[in-house]
Amino acid sequence: MRALDVSSITKEVARLCQEACTNLPEDVASTLADARDKEESPVGKEVLEQLLENARIAREETMPICQDCGLAVIFADVGQDVHLTGGTLEEAINEGVRQGYEKGYLRKSACHPFTRANTGDNTPAVIHTKLVAGDKVHIYLMPKGGGSENMSKVHLLTPAQGLEGVKEKVLEAVESAGPNPCPPIVVGVAVGGTFDQAAVRAKRTFLRDMGSKNPDPEAAALEDELLEAINKLGIGPAGLGGRTTCLDVFVDIRECHIASLPLAINLQCHAARHKEVVL
Repeated sequence: MRALDVSSITKEVARLCQEACTNLPEDVASTLADARDKEESPVGKEVLEQLLENARIAREETMPICQDCGLAVIFADVGQDVHLTGGTLEEAINEGVRQGYEKGYLRKSACHPFTRANTGDNTPAVIHTKLVAGDKVHIYLMPKGGGSENMSKVHLLTPAQGLEGVKEKVLEAVESAGPNPCPPIVVGVAVGGTFDQAAVRAKRTFLRDMGSKNPDPEAAALEDELLEAINKLGIGPAGLGGRTTCLDVFVDIRECHIASLPLAINLQCHAARHKEVVL
């Protein structure tokens, strides 16, 4: 059994908050650059160029990529052979978010749902914990902005709607969202499981690298088909038209109840921010 003081978790979460909000992952920047080179719309090409310039300035000046620094979504994969000392995992993560958003001068977006009173430190974080093999703690931090989150959908389809129903709902979600989620977007799709599980799985797909191949052939084929269909919608960068509405589609397919067909569609803006650390 390996002992790990939670103060190290707090320190790393604080760092990840700042880095994720100011430094766009290289795979995302590379995908944006590739999209710019292939974009046929002059306006769309210019928007993509501005997004890349914005990311460069944010990285070099240590400034937020977007004014919406999002809620701090954390996926913590905790090894079963780790003994945490000095406090709880949840307390450590929230303290890290508190410190990171303050030190990084990042916008605090957590508020009461009705009074809209801001908590003032971007806590509580959204924490998804999974017990895994080993003696390490793997933390993924994803700042999730409100614009793209507001356009996300969960459907409880009937089994009769099947694959065609899933594809229809994904395209419907993207088309109805239009420019609101700040395209070019990334689309996370989870099929199967349960109502609650599907939503979490759809969001977790954003931890994948852009352009990565899904090991599930069925899911990989659906990703390719959906990406092509979405980009044919013509919404384009910033919703101003063009071939680049979506940068990538990630699909997770799981078993479900014989009477159910859950579907979660999580949209992510062009600033697909996430960082990770292993402790």
